[in-house]
Amino acid sequence: MTGLEMAGVVAVVIFILAAAILAAAETSLTNMTKARATALREEERRGAEVLESLLGNRERVLSPVLLVVLSCQLGAATIVAALVQDWFGPRWVIVALAVEIVVFFVLAEAVPKAWALQNSSKAALAMAPVVDGLLKFPPIRWLTGALLAIASLFLPEVSGRVSVVASDDELLAFAKAAVESEVIEQSERKMIESVIDLGDTLVREVMTPRPDIISLSAMATIDEAIDVAIEHGFSRLPITNEGVDDIVGVVHVKHLVGVQRSFGGAELVSGHMSAPTYIPESKPGDDLLRDMQASQVHLAIVIDEYGGTAGLVTLEDLIEELIGEIVDEFDNESPVLETIFGGVRVHGRMPVDELNDIIEGELPTGDWDTVGGLIFNTLGHVPVEGEVLEVAGLRMTVDGIHERRITSVQIRQPQGARLDLEAERAAAERGVPTEVVEDELALSSQQDENST
Repeated sequence: MTGLEMAGVVAVVIFILAAAILAAAETSLTNMTKARATALREEERRGAEVLESLLGNRERVLSPVLLVVLSCQLGAATIVAALVQDWFGPRWVIVALAVEIVVFFVLAEAVPKAWALQNSSKAALAMAPVVDGLLKFPPIRWLTGALLAIASLFLPEVSGRVSVVASDDELLAFAKAAVESEVIEQSERKMIESVIDLGDTLVREVMTPRPDIISLSAMATIDEAIDVAIEHGFSRLPITNEGVDDIVGVVHVKHLVGVQRSFGGAELVSGHMSAPTYIPESKPGDDLLRDMQASQVHLAIVIDEYGGTAGLVTLEDLIEELIGEIVDEFDNESPVLETIFGGVRVHGRMPVDELNDIIEGELPTGDWDTVGGLIFNTLGHVPVEGEVLEVAGLRMTVDGIHERRITSVQIRQPQGARLDLEAERAAAERGVPTEVVEDELALSSQQDENST
């Protein structure tokens, strides 16, 4: 073997090694997020600062890497073809190239990329200085810029910079994968899901509806206002002029108590109210949360498309969408959802989509938001107490009505079947064996059948 041939063999080996290293670099940089790189920098990991700077302009970083990988592949193929033709003749060139493809795929593609995926942080930190050095090498930087300029002539013009944005489904999938990898806790995943869901939640889905609003006339006294606040456990009350569609202000009970102690409670509340905040019922929940935080407003009046009062929403209502129900020792509200044998009992204002998530059901959605709205739409009339209907394979029994409003609904599967996990959970709380639960379910279902 001559010296030139030996140099050719060494060059092929170098090209394979270089392609393998850069393939690992490409994979690690492609799959590394900016947030993860920032976290590594805060941990003071070696190479993290370089990695974070590279991810700031991923497109500029990957182009030189891909160019060098392609050059290594073509260079190795050319040298191998020339050597094989000299050694064995042109007939063996195709065979040599086929073997080279296999070698390149295994050693310079599959193995390094699999390693980079399995050790994403370690690979990214190790490859960051290599890529940074490649970007600082003038010939490669100039050549890449020139080739990209040529390529841009064949591409349509795009206004502005195109950014890669993860969809909500992708973020939820990332959170699920993080839980399975024990990177985050299940509670943290639920918080992430709640934050994402809040962006898709409209104010009308979380507000206190118009019939449930407790308000005061502008002619009420401070003593009367404090009595109402104590009776219902509210810290703020809307003030009306000519009915609930004419809310003219909001009073803070803490301020009223101070006035009462200093000057007595005979004054009118209208002299101590602040201007109300009005919002449309179609406003997204996350936007409202930011607005209320910025303006230091804790209660907003929700208006419909005709300008009438649709309800009211508090800061607590929005926070509960993120972390669940907040109940203190003075709350006396009936639960929106509770477990019963064979199913669940829900309030008529329970959102349908939230109920579907809990019971893994497929209740239909439409112009209504709540279970009560679904029942009204399905029946076409105001139900009577005890009325039964079946929707999406679920048996619904209206067992609570107050002034034409549905306050309680039992939801079960028909023929004595129970909703998944609900009966077991209730049995576990009471320490009742599962067989006893099933007997009670069968008896309860039979009684429902007889009643209808």
